[in-house]
Amino acid sequence: MIARILALVLLCCSTSAQNVVHYAATNANVKYLFATAEPVAHLKSGDILDTNTLDCFGNALRKPGDTLSMVKGDNPLTGPFFVEGAEPGDTLAVRILDLQVDGDTGVGSFSPGFGALNGTHYTPVLEPPLPERVWFYHIDHAANTATFKAIDSDFSVKIPMHPFFGCIGVAPAEGEARSSIVPAEFGGNMDSPEASVGNMVYFPVNVKGGLFYIGDGHAAMGDGEIAGSAVEVPLKARVQLSVIKGRTIAWPQFENDDAIMTVGAYRPVDDAVRIAFTELVHWIHKDYGLSDLDAYELLSKVGRVHLNEMVDPNYVVVASIEKKYLPAKKK
Repeated sequence: MIARILALVLLCCSTSAQNVVHYAATNANVKYLFATAEPVAHLKSGDILDTNTLDCFGNALRKPGDTLSMVKGDNPLTGPFFVEGAEPGDTLAVRILDLQVDGDTGVGSFSPGFGALNGTHYTPVLEPPLPERVWFYHIDHAANTATFKAIDSDFSVKIPMHPFFGCIGVAPAEGEARSSIVPAEFGGNMDSPEASVGNMVYFPVNVKGGLFYIGDGHAAMGDGEIAGSAVEVPLKARVQLSVIKGRTIAWPQFENDDAIMTVGAYRPVDDAVRIAFTELVHWIHKDYGLSDLDAYELLSKVGRVHLNEMVDPNYVVVASIEKKYLPAKKK
């Protein structure tokens, strides 16, 4: 608890000089598309956004007996937020400063046609679909845990919480509108635990102002999100948005003090892996000076790959390399 208080004090001290924009998301103002839309607020580069997100069910499932028929739509999004000075060809840098689970209950579920181990529209089978089920997780803020309770037995276990955005991204290019369940080049429903406190996320700017969205808060999630949901929660969030002029990227990237990470989103999963590692080779070459072939060889020895999810219309992986294996970054 003392460490958490100290972190919040340091955060307040470090952000007091920046302008903070406050915004409140409700079921009346959320969106369900990553698209070019009227912004809900304008920020200057370097401003801090203090806002909230609803869970992926729009906070509709609160107690045993609630069913998925009560859900208005999947993954309601807070935004979009217009960042002044962001133009196509730039990069939007998002520093995740603080995430807090907003409430005492998390939700998990599976439903027909969704999940890695049952038939879907993309992988049809002749067997009947699995039945709908909903689990509720007690959130213990003091212990930083979410408690899984089995439905078919009296087993329970506490799961450490690691809050992150399941959905984070910008408006796609070419006037395209994409569902909030889709991950792609613009970010979207990446279900990436890397979208957490302490990390920077970079997005390609496709339209004027970037048009930044967040949502689909997760308290914890296993690799692959195989049943189709994490411990779904609303979040209180604080992020800093900055424009990097003239830096052009094709896919989202993550960075922290220890590593650089690149996203690949596609089906089949091997193509997602190819995208992620190709982007990582290009990043190492551009910013750290190794040739593409030297970077390729190095990644074959020390690179890492994380399967984030394999349940959405595109699968998502994150490829990474620790900075200790790289040359000094070019000036």
